[in-house]
Amino acid sequence: MQPYRYRLNAVAALFALSAPAAVLAAEAAAEAANLPIADVVVVSATRVGHPSFALPAAIDVIDSARIGDGQIRVNASEALAAVPGLVVQNRQNYAQDLQISSRGFGARSAFGVRGVRLISDGIPASMPDGQGQAATFNLDTAERIEVLRGPFSAIYGNHSGGVIQLFSRDGKNPPSVELNVTGGSDGTNKADLNAQGEANGIGYVLDGSRFRTDGFRDHSAARREQAFGKITVKPTADSKLTIVANSLHQGNTQDPLGVTWATFQRDPRAGELDASDTQNPKRTLAERYDTRKSIDHQQLGATWEQRFGDDRLRVMAYGGNRDVIQYQAFTKGFQAPASHSGGVVDFQRDFYGVDTNWTHMNQLAGGKLSTTIGIDYGRSKDARTGYENYLGDVFGLKGRLRRDEQNVVSSLDPYLQAEWQSGPWMLSAGVRYSRMKVSVDDHYLGNGNDSGSVEYSHTTPVLGLLYQLNPNLNVYASAARGFEAPTLNELFYSGSGSGFNFKLKPATSTNLEAGVKARIASSTHLNAAVFQVHTDDELVVDVSSGGRTSYKNASKTVRQGVEVSFDSSLPYGFTTRWALTSLHAVYDEAFGAVARGSRLPGVPSANLFAELGWKDSLERFGAAFETVASKQVYAEDSNREKPAPGYTVFNARVNAKQSVGTWRFKQFARLNNLFDKTYVGSVIVGDSNKRYYEAAPGRNWLLGASAQYVF
Repeated sequence: MQPYRYRLNAVAALFALSAPAAVLAAEAAAEAANLPIADVVVVSATRVGHPSFALPAAIDVIDSARIGDGQIRVNASEALAAVPGLVVQNRQNYAQDLQISSRGFGARSAFGVRGVRLISDGIPASMPDGQGQAATFNLDTAERIEVLRGPFSAIYGNHSGGVIQLFSRDGKNPPSVELNVTGGSDGTNKADLNAQGEANGIGYVLDGSRFRTDGFRDHSAARREQAFGKITVKPTADSKLTIVANSLHQGNTQDPLGVTWATFQRDPRAGELDASDTQNPKRTLAERYDTRKSIDHQQLGATWEQRFGDDRLRVMAYGGNRDVIQYQAFTKGFQAPASHSGGVVDFQRDFYGVDTNWTHMNQLAGGKLSTTIGIDYGRSKDARTGYENYLGDVFGLKGRLRRDEQNVVSSLDPYLQAEWQSGPWMLSAGVRYSRMKVSVDDHYLGNGNDSGSVEYSHTTPVLGLLYQLNPNLNVYASAARGFEAPTLNELFYSGSGSGFNFKLKPATSTNLEAGVKARIASSTHLNAAVFQVHTDDELVVDVSSGGRTSYKNASKTVRQGVEVSFDSSLPYGFTTRWALTSLHAVYDEAFGAVARGSRLPGVPSANLFAELGWKDSLERFGAAFETVASKQVYAEDSNREKPAPGYTVFNARVNAKQSVGTWRFKQFARLNNLFDKTYVGSVIVGDSNKRYYEAAPGRNWLLGASAQYVF
């Protein structure tokens, strides 16, 4: 550990950041006007609050009811399944986090989230290199999640094939304390305790939770503790200070690894047997090498916002620590190159950043013009070591040192965004210059010196135009240039085994979209978008074996698709929601053994979410029936291996709530995969051992209850 390293302690992790005051005021106005969910004020696309209906961008809002009602609130996949264009898979592997892709961006990530920008309460949950962790989202305190797709994502710079922003609630009077408990299949249980309120003008939200599961798959047990806090203070009528912090601890989370198609067919729960094991019966790879991961993550952020009439200054700063140790199935007998870092990954990361922007409002050409100018800086520093994952003949133990280095990633992005609105027209434009630098200081020279640096930069312009045909029908079009630099993990190895791959180039894309947003009567919303994305120098898996994955730049790709979402309130308390995506994502040029027209791995050609819900007139009881469907998914670039077949599953839930004096009670029951469908929930892209497949659970259940006391 470096002597300069700072540490955020558990006490510090009890504060949080909120949406800008102007947006909160706009939200309050929308709530007072009883606007439907499709008209909720959002900030993701333009940084200035607008109803999502009035923006030239594909953006969906997931409200607190969908996030929390009838869910255990552990994985963002529970709520994000209802968003078109987005594929969010729970891999049943808490050592590798969720698998998230937006219009195909991010689908091949081996772990965590890349290609999609994650933000929580204005603070990045993605590192400066673009790699993010959705596990840091605290869903127990979430007020809403905004999901931005298409060209306008590029205003967030590097790795912004889509943007997912979580906004937590503010503390309000009257104060309350709430306890939630949930239990379910496979030894799954969670307890969550939170308190919120406002005292002497200071709003607060505090939350702590503990989650446990034995896991659906063999060797997939996990435990997770999270703490969260948020404080909001308004020193004057024109200023606001918000402080946020969160912590995540996962100790010895088991990694079940992927399996071959034959193993999946034999037993979806089973792990892949280790053919080299001398023990009888043979153990699985995961069991023999005790593959697992531990994470300690703490983050603290603060935002100061000052109003000057219609203008606004906003300053946000954050910092944190992330410690990870991971044991992989890299065997003693594996003929690895000298540059291989061994089967144990161990790093301690310090990270921090600042985002400052100024928004100015004025009149121009008979319309209202808002202009935002800002600069975003982020930096992470890793003390990274690697070890053999055995001592003598005992596997799953930290052995001999194989890697010792310091990695530094920094990004500096100035940006400018403007929006002009007059009558039925809205014109929005922006530009961002992204610059990312990666430097390596190698202290382990026994396998050669990997020290060096590489820098990537790109300008990402965005342009959008919306026209209001009538008060209930808007049409729009938008375009942008995108930028996707290699992440730190993608630079670690080259296919030749010569260490860091400083020759990787960033992928660049041209993104086009056209859409329509319609209100049908007062209770039905229909959004539809068509899009096309051309990408050069797509980053793909080169070699993946023994816990070591290298990458290369491939040829051109094209993504063409249609997204449709439909929300409606029906008679007798019924509601319905549909989200449909059709996506043609292929390589547009041949390379190696990959033919032109081969489908991008990890990307289904179509997926569907449909729900029929019901509530009684007093909202004491509710129920819903869900359908989730997906087409087949290829696991490697040539499309020659067995694809994960398509599937359709059905889920159901019931809810109830009661009030007794100052007490509020809620209960729910949920049954997933009603017909016990056996299917592959996610794939590991490009695994050279053909262990691509990760099984989804069969029929499983959840029961939950909460008690809230309002003071």
